[in-house]
Amino acid sequence: MKAKKTATEQPLYKNPKAPIEERIKDLISRMTIEEKADQLCQDTIGVDPNPDNYSLDNPYCPTCGSVYQFMGGAKNRNKFQRQAIEETRLGIPLLWAIDVIHGWRTMFPVSLAQAASFNPALTEKSQRIAARECWQDGGIDWCLGPMVEVGHDPRWGRNVEGYGEDPYTASQFAAAAVRGFQKDGRVTACVKHFVGYSACEGGRDYSYTEFSDRALREWYLPPFEAGAKAGAYTMMSSFNEWDGKPIPANRALLTDELRGKMGFSGFVVSDCGALHRMGNMGYTSDPIEQTSEALYAGNEMAMGDGLYRNIPEAVEKGLLSMETVDEAVARVLRVKFKLGCFENPYAPELPREKTCILPDADELSLKFARETMVLLKNNKKLLPLDSKKFRRIAIIGPSANEIHPHLGQWRAAAEATPEYGETLLDAAKKFFPKAEISFARGCAGWDYRTNPGDAAECEKAVAVAKEADIVLLCFGELPWMAGEIKSRRDICLPPGQRELIKALSALNKPIIGLCCSGRALAFQEEAEAMDALLWLWQSGRRAPTAAMEILTGKVNPSGKLPITFPRSVGQIPIYYNCHGKITPEAHDYQDLQDEDGPWFPFGYGLAYSTYKYGKLKIKKTANGLEAHVSVKNTGKYDGKETVIWYLSDIEAKFTQPVRRVIAFEKLSIKAGETKDVCLKIDPKRDLAYSLPNGIKILEPGEFVLSASRQSEASFWFEE
Repeated sequence: MKAKKTATEQPLYKNPKAPIEERIKDLISRMTIEEKADQLCQDTIGVDPNPDNYSLDNPYCPTCGSVYQFMGGAKNRNKFQRQAIEETRLGIPLLWAIDVIHGWRTMFPVSLAQAASFNPALTEKSQRIAARECWQDGGIDWCLGPMVEVGHDPRWGRNVEGYGEDPYTASQFAAAAVRGFQKDGRVTACVKHFVGYSACEGGRDYSYTEFSDRALREWYLPPFEAGAKAGAYTMMSSFNEWDGKPIPANRALLTDELRGKMGFSGFVVSDCGALHRMGNMGYTSDPIEQTSEALYAGNEMAMGDGLYRNIPEAVEKGLLSMETVDEAVARVLRVKFKLGCFENPYAPELPREKTCILPDADELSLKFARETMVLLKNNKKLLPLDSKKFRRIAIIGPSANEIHPHLGQWRAAAEATPEYGETLLDAAKKFFPKAEISFARGCAGWDYRTNPGDAAECEKAVAVAKEADIVLLCFGELPWMAGEIKSRRDICLPPGQRELIKALSALNKPIIGLCCSGRALAFQEEAEAMDALLWLWQSGRRAPTAAMEILTGKVNPSGKLPITFPRSVGQIPIYYNCHGKITPEAHDYQDLQDEDGPWFPFGYGLAYSTYKYGKLKIKKTANGLEAHVSVKNTGKYDGKETVIWYLSDIEAKFTQPVRRVIAFEKLSIKAGETKDVCLKIDPKRDLAYSLPNGIKILEPGEFVLSASRQSEASFWFEE
C-alpha cells in the first residue's frame, strides 16, 4: 500500500514554482543508480504499432526515459504514461518519440523538396502544424527530426530527408524546422544525425565514412550549429565514425565540438541500436565498454538496445563516474522540465477531426507544394498549356493514378488513401473538365528487373496515346525507393519506364513529364523525348493539385534545385561548391567531352517569366559591405524569383570552393515590375572561413560576388 503525502511533504522536484535546476538536483538526489540508468534508455512497447502496442516480448518499463515508435494514439499513450506517474516510486514522466520528418497526418513536401522552395518560412509553419498534430492526435512530444545531413551522393537514400547539398541552405532550413517544432513549447525537435553520416562510401547506408576535419567544418557541421543556435533541445548521434572513433563514442565531437564550441545544452540520443553496433565497426563489442565509452563521450540516451542498463556495473568497475551519470540524467530531466512534462504529463484526447488535416494545414500543404516543384524543361514554351488546343489528354504512367508517390517515405500516421492525398488523374479531371481524358498505366513501373507484364501495359498505353492530342507522362520513384537503407547503385529509371518513354516518343505527340522522386535522377536520354519536364518530388497531400495549377498557368513555377543532377552515375560526386580543378581546361571524362558539367546544376529552375538582373554594385559601409542588384520580371506572368548569392574567394592560404552560397532571398515580382535586392555582408561571417582546427580566419584579398550567377562583381577586401 502506497503511503500518502501531505501538501507540505511534497518533494521539491514536484513544485512547479521552484527553479528548474533546483528541481533537477532534488530529483537526482532521490534516484537509485538503476533509476538513473532507466532514464537514459529509450525503449519500445511491444513489437508492432497496434493500438495497445504491448506484448510480453517487449514489456513496458515505466521508469525508462522515453518510448519511441509508439503508434497507439493519445489515449493508449496516456494509459502507459499514467503507470509511470502513478505506479512508480518517483513518478517521472516519459518522453514519447517518433520520426516526424514532413508531417504527421497532413503530409507536407519531403525535406529535399522543401529546400527547393528556398522558403524556410514555409518549413517553420509546416513543422509547427506537424508538432500540433502529433501531440494532439498521437501524444508525441519528441519529434525525431529534422534530418540536416548535407548530401553529395544521390545514391544515398536518405537525401530525401535532408535539405540538399549546400551547408548554408541546409542551415537555414534546419533552424526553421527547429523553431517550428518547438514553437508552442510542448514538443521538442531532434536534429539528426550528428555528424557526417551522409559521407558514407558509394552512398551505401550504414557504411564507412572518411572525411577530413576541413570537410567536417566546411560541409557537415554548419546545419547542426544552426539547429543548436535555434534552440533544439535534443540531437541524435549518427552510426558512422570519424577520425577512427564511432560517433556515439567520440568525445571530441559530442562534447568538445557540440557542447564546447557550438554551445548545445540539450541531450544527445543515439540512433537506433547504434551503441551495440560499435562491435560491427571493429571498435568494441563489450556491452560494458560500449556503455561507458558512449556515456563519457556525451551520448546521454541509448535508443532501442537497452544498453545503458549496464551503467550500474560500469560504475562499479570504475569505468564510469557517478558525476558523468548524474550529468547525463540532469540533461534528460532538464528537457522534460522545460517541456512541462511534470505539470502536464498527459496528451489531450481529442477526436481526429478536431486535430488533424485542419483547413490551415491543408491550405499550407498546397501552398508549399506549389513552391517546391521545379520546371526543368519547357521546349517551345509548351507550358502553360492552352486548354483550347488540347482537348484529348492521355495520362500515362505508373504514378498517374496512385496516391503514395506524393506522400513521401516518412509519412508517420498518414496512409495512401483519399483521406490523406489525391492522384494526378483525379486532379487533371478537375482542371480539364471539358477535355476527354484517358488513362493507361503503361508499365509495372517500379521494378528494376525486366517485368514480363510491361510489354502488354506498354501496348495499351501506346494505343491510348495515339488517340490523344498530348501526353502527361507520370513516372519516377515510389517513396520506398528512397529513405533509410534505400540506397541505389544507379539512379536511372527502371527498365519498364524507359521502354514506355521510348515507345511513346515514336508517336511524335507532345509529352509533358511529371516526375515524382526523393532524390536526383539521371535519365538525360529519356528526357530528350519530353517537351516539358516538371519535377514534382514527393510534395505531399496536395501535390497533384499544385502540379495541375502549374501546368495550366494558374501558378508560375518558382522551385530551384537544392542539389546537382548528374548526367550519369559516373559523375558522382558532383556538387556546385566543389574546389577548383588543377587543369581547368581538361575534361573530366573522355566520354563526355564538352558536356562535362552536370545535367542540371544547383539553383536551376525555369519559370513562365524571365527575370533580368541589373548591374551588381558593392559598396563599403560602417559595418562591412553592401551589395545591390535589380531584378525585373520581363515576362507576362506574376512570379517568384529566388536570388541566390554566391561568393568566390579567389586565393586563400587554405583553398576555398569555387563558390559557396552565403545568402538567398525569394521575391514576389509582378509582371513588368523591378525590385532592388540588398545584401548586407558581414565580413567576419561571410568572407571568413574555418581552419582545420575550427578557428575562423578573415584574410585580405579578392572576392567575387554573384547574384544567381546572372550578375557578378569583384571586390577587394582588407580590414
